[in-house]
Amino acid sequence: MACWQNPRTGKEPPKANPRRRADPRHPAPGLPQPAATHKIIGNVCAVTERPLAHNLQLARGPLKQIIAVYPGSFDPVTNGHLDLIERGSKMFHQLIVGILRNREKQPLFSVAERRKMLEEMVQPFKNVRVDTFDGMMVDYAMSVHATAVLRGIRAISDYEYEFQMAMMNRKLQPALETIFMMPSVRYSFLSSRLVREIAQAGGSLKELVPDIVEERLRQKFDPAARFEHGGAARAGRQHRKQPVTKIVTTGKKAK
Repeated sequence: MACWQNPRTGKEPPKANPRRRADPRHPAPGLPQPAATHKIIGNVCAVTERPLAHNLQLARGPLKQIIAVYPGSFDPVTNGHLDLIERGSKMFHQLIVGILRNREKQPLFSVAERRKMLEEMVQPFKNVRVDTFDGMMVDYAMSVHATAVLRGIRAISDYEYEFQMAMMNRKLQPALETIFMMPSVRYSFLSSRLVREIAQAGGSLKELVPDIVEERLRQKFDPAARFEHGGAARAGRQHRKQPVTKIVTTGKKAK
């Protein structure tokens, strides 16, 4: 039986009447039809639509490669940051983690320290790189040919601030889109400020930050850790630099 025959009667379907009024639900012959393939299943002729991505690629050509920027201070880097980096790496052709150099604030870690830690932690993601910038974020995004900005939202309070920033960025650069991502549930409460406070109070940072960050925080706030990793060496250098006092005796006995 031919694919276009009725499976019950074995007859061909009636031809369309050219004088009949066009039905928007059924395009007239000759118009572009959705890409489809025909498949015979038993005595039934089945029409299977091709994937939507395939149709879009045929209509618009290859999908555009998107470069996104994930800006922030990352002081310090938390597991929440890494969660967004990992998920963002699966969405964009390239993801640039941009560390903001803010000279008005006194950060816990220097820009060089934060960059070194981030570069070590993003090594598993081949399409992620770390960079630093200062000034306006939209100008930096245009300089690296980015068309999207990745931002994380943890609560309603974050949304109010991020919404204002997104609208201002759109005003300054309409070609730049902002993409909001919700963090994983286990990191929805996590922030760099809370991590700093916990580390300063000597609390546990387990499952809050990567191991390398936990070690650096311990060195920052724990005097014993600082001495263990560098204090002894510094003390030795200071001891060697102390001048040697020579004692000169005249040979006279004290009266």
